[in-house]
Amino acid sequence: MEHKIVPLPKEQWKGVPILMKYTTEEYYDLEVSESADAFEAKMIKKKFETPVTHTPEEYDFPDGLYQDHWEKAEAYGIYREEDGKKILMACIEVCPEEWSNRLMVTELWVDDSLHRQGIGTALMNKAKEIAKEQNRRAIILETQSCNVRAIAFYRAQGFRLIGFDSCCYTNRDVERREIRFDMGFFMDQREGRR
Repeated sequence: MEHKIVPLPKEQWKGVPILMKYTTEEYYDLEVSESADAFEAKMIKKKFETPVTHTPEEYDFPDGLYQDHWEKAEAYGIYREEDGKKILMACIEVCPEEWSNRLMVTELWVDDSLHRQGIGTALMNKAKEIAKEQNRRAIILETQSCNVRAIAFYRAQGFRLIGFDSCCYTNRDVERREIRFDMGFFMDQREGRR
């Protein structure tokens, strides 16, 4: 069955929750050392003693499309209809960051039933197409150090680690093994320019 990616207009999809849920057995552990003249940070992949599952219920503000702070967001995705109701199955939401001329991926989600069908790649290709049309210099996104599967996917898509934040979500992010990873895709990298 072919799944067509279509625009998800704000007036129809604003506030629709995105049920981000994943289980992981690995995480990237942050090791930082400091001296008077240097900072050194290493991210080393390690295994949890027991698998960890993250669900939308553990956050005060679960993800949803078209959150107010993403004023110029646009979303695309796949949905199915059931009893006259549209049910989201996969989506990507992007928003321009005008001051830096980058395109931010604010949401990327594919329902478990659609995994390993090329839908994540197709959605990311849509973001790359939008970035090219808007003449953006880069695409940026965030994920978490414990979302190893997502990190592997983004790396396969050409994204690189461009930064991290060890207290983005709580003051215990390092202890919780959930450090914010910022990743970037540089639009001119295919031409070999820097």
